[in-house]
Amino acid sequence: MRTWALPEHIEDMLPHDAKKLEHIRRLALDMFARHGYELVVPPLMEYVDSLLSGTGHDMDLATFKLVDQLSGRTMGIRADTTPQVARIDAHVLNRQGVSRLCYAGSVLHTLPFGLGKSRQPFQAGAELYGHAGLEADIEIQQLMIDALAAVGVKAVQLDIGHPAIFRALIDLAKISQAVADDIFKATEAKDTPSLKTGMAKLNLPSQLVEAFLNLPTLYGDASVLERATAALPQDERITSALAQLRTIAQHFSAQGIAVSIDLGELGGFNYESGIVFAAFAKGASDAVARGGRYDQVGKAFGRARAATGFSMDLKSLLPLIADQVTSGAILAPLTIDQAAQTIINQLRAGGEAVIAHLPGHDAHTHELGCDRQLIYKEGRWTVIPFDNPGNSSNR
Repeated sequence: MRTWALPEHIEDMLPHDAKKLEHIRRLALDMFARHGYELVVPPLMEYVDSLLSGTGHDMDLATFKLVDQLSGRTMGIRADTTPQVARIDAHVLNRQGVSRLCYAGSVLHTLPFGLGKSRQPFQAGAELYGHAGLEADIEIQQLMIDALAAVGVKAVQLDIGHPAIFRALIDLAKISQAVADDIFKATEAKDTPSLKTGMAKLNLPSQLVEAFLNLPTLYGDASVLERATAALPQDERITSALAQLRTIAQHFSAQGIAVSIDLGELGGFNYESGIVFAAFAKGASDAVARGGRYDQVGKAFGRARAATGFSMDLKSLLPLIADQVTSGAILAPLTIDQAAQTIINQLRAGGEAVIAHLPGHDAHTHELGCDRQLIYKEGRWTVIPFDNPGNSSNR
């Protein structure tokens, strides 16, 4: 085996993509800041019992684990930043009322989440704590749409669902957690044959069986809500969830945003407790951002907090975003001339990239990314294009 080979679905980021990633990271964080979201930087790893609190079995399977040589305890490398930010809100900041936090950094997955996916996404997101009303859900979904537009992903479609409907059916059917996990996976994957097989093993009333089988098929425009009202049991939790979805759909449709409803969408890591949502864009085979309400995660840390948020993998967005048009760098000679150094410092302070021309190397403009050079001409230092025929020698 070649010692320099990387593991499968783990990759380097070369200068072009790394520069583009950093550019959109800054755009996203600036957008979050303009909405009042404060930046936090959780650690890459922490004790696994804290990292996985309130997150369910899916997060456990996605998390790399190792033994801490100092304490002997098991640690985990984060597979998702949201639980860490929930811990910070619950126990580190310990604020009362509404708290808005954001983040950006790498996460690591034991397996890729789909064909061609990286196991090391670069996750940026925002979380809103302390408000249980739909106003918070609308704010965080609006922020997701605004952030995607800021980094260059426009004309997104908003997809919304509500796992509380699924959980209400589980409660009505009195199904054990182990069986519920299997039904969850089949519903989320829209795997109707597996769902039918699972239902056949349970002694449930026909109305509940039909309700479970209908969930993966209840997707489309706002008319889905009328179909769901007719197809699902009359339960207060289900009625409330459908009403919330209707309000969200009306709010964003009024902005001209395409909204679809998917009652088989139950959330990524199975810790969402309320409205879940995803953004889709032309040219992307999967959602470009996902989020939802997860009130129970804070409870697992001993401080129940209403919470909703979203995240997006900035690496996966790169193919959808046009390259930033920027000027090339300026090639400057190595010199002790103070006037030259003053100009170089001014150029760099103004945002220009100035590259020193080391002796003994050809000034290959394409390799260095330079399209201009700093030369001494007619008694002063001047920046000129490389193709200027009147170049004078540097001193």
